[in-house]
Amino acid sequence: MDIKTKLNIVLFEPEIPQNTGNIARLAACTNSNLYLVGKLGFSIDSRHVKRAGLDYWDSVHIERVESLEKLWEQFPNNRFFYLTTKSKNLYTDIEFKDGDFLVFGPETRGLDENLLKEKSEYAITIPMQNGQRSLNLSNSVAIVVYEALRQLM
Repeated sequence: MDIKTKLNIVLFEPEIPQNTGNIARLAACTNSNLYLVGKLGFSIDSRHVKRAGLDYWDSVHIERVESLEKLWEQFPNNRFFYLTTKSKNLYTDIEFKDGDFLVFGPETRGLDENLLKEKSEYAITIPMQNGQRSLNLSNSVAIVVYEALRQLM
């Protein structure tokens, strides 16, 4: 199967190298771009990142970007969705489009609350059992990317 759709996965200040490696592998397998934004909590050359991504590194387009503002400037006509546990908007209620950006925050703190308030219309969540903090980052990315692909294929 050849996936023609192009989604954009954004990891803002990721902290755990294995998650980033897993997400890079997912990006390669789904024809998605991967943007690593802001300060990383690890070296991109980390053996943990490399191991998690296996031999998929040559198949994924990865771009380092200084800030979300720079990414917005680079893609002013694209939509950006912000994944958070602090929204009532379900990811399944979104009609995804080719070229959408899916923005995920750092594993230990998520995206900044001011950003989420400012972009509340585009803040979306994956439903979870009350009392639980959050899903693993790479699992969350996979859930949302495959829902978008399901809609677009």
